[in-house]
Amino acid sequence: MLEFEEYKAKLNAARPSLELLQSALKLEAAHKEIEELEAASERDGFWNDVQNSQRVQKRLKLLKGKCENYEKLCTAWDDMMTMCEMAMEENDDSMLDELKEEYESFSEKVESTRLSTLLTGEYDGNNAILTFHAGAGGTEAQDWASMLYRMYNMWAERHGYKVKVMDYLDGDEAGLKSATIMIEGENAYGFLKSEHGVHRLVRVSPFDAAGRRHTSFAAVEVMPEIAADDNEIELRDEDIEMQVYRSSGAGGQKVNKTSSAVRLIHKPTGIVVSSQVERSHFQNLENCKNMLRARLAEIKEREHLEKISDIKGVQMKIEWGSQIRSYVFMLVKDLRTDYETGSIQSVMDGDLDGFINAYLSMRAAN
Repeated sequence: MLEFEEYKAKLNAARPSLELLQSALKLEAAHKEIEELEAASERDGFWNDVQNSQRVQKRLKLLKGKCENYEKLCTAWDDMMTMCEMAMEENDDSMLDELKEEYESFSEKVESTRLSTLLTGEYDGNNAILTFHAGAGGTEAQDWASMLYRMYNMWAERHGYKVKVMDYLDGDEAGLKSATIMIEGENAYGFLKSEHGVHRLVRVSPFDAAGRRHTSFAAVEVMPEIAADDNEIELRDEDIEMQVYRSSGAGGQKVNKTSSAVRLIHKPTGIVVSSQVERSHFQNLENCKNMLRARLAEIKEREHLEKISDIKGVQMKIEWGSQIRSYVFMLVKDLRTDYETGSIQSVMDGDLDGFINAYLSMRAAN
């Protein structure tokens, strides 16, 4: 029964953190806003303004989700405390394994929720758009880019986020040259913005018959999705050059072999985006506009600029010395936070929360 007493003590120690979390989440204000939005949605003519009604419903879903998640944490705490007291009273240790599992899950969710309160950036609550670029090195780099593509798809799946492919260009022999995906879910950009940068892999190459060690680089750009009606990020027709071309690549589901692919060039900054995965020219154009707005917003936030006209197009250098993280044999290390892990397979399967949490905690402390 000693273990149940220890868990009861842990739960009592965790209670103040749970109460502090309630304040940090501003739940009282959230409940008040929910009431106001629900009242607004019941007024006559509310659904006539489709854009506004969609925005209100999205905000309601976000606020209700935040409140419900906290209530689930409180319920989990109550259930575990009851479990401890019942086991001690009845001298029954059959629930110990279940308690350990519940407590581990509870602790992870409390930490994740705490970190979400650190997401105070202008776009942190938005969906995230990720673009992958293979560095120099041909097949090696293209294979590494596809490994990163898989890794972030699996991270999204772990967190219940949806993934939409916006662009995909196959590699010459394996992997990919470039790709863009949108990860849809609350705080996706806030969590993933720490992944923006160059990723370096050192491994014995599966493409080298001599079994030599190779170093490969790939870049991941992380940008917030920006709504078309966002006044801060306006795309002017005179600033954009559009090119239409035939899709390339290996084909299959990712690529449509018609002249519907679109490339947009933002003249003031030199930023280039493209999309070729949709069957419709108009859908690819919409993808491009989404990517362009996202890239401008990301640069504006990262460079602390006041307006879009201050942005100058800067190409990320995908090379030695510019990496944010190194993946070397059985060790993955983030060079900004010094967080590291030997569970490289888990990382490649999308277990990135340790890196993300370390980055958010570092930023909060500075």
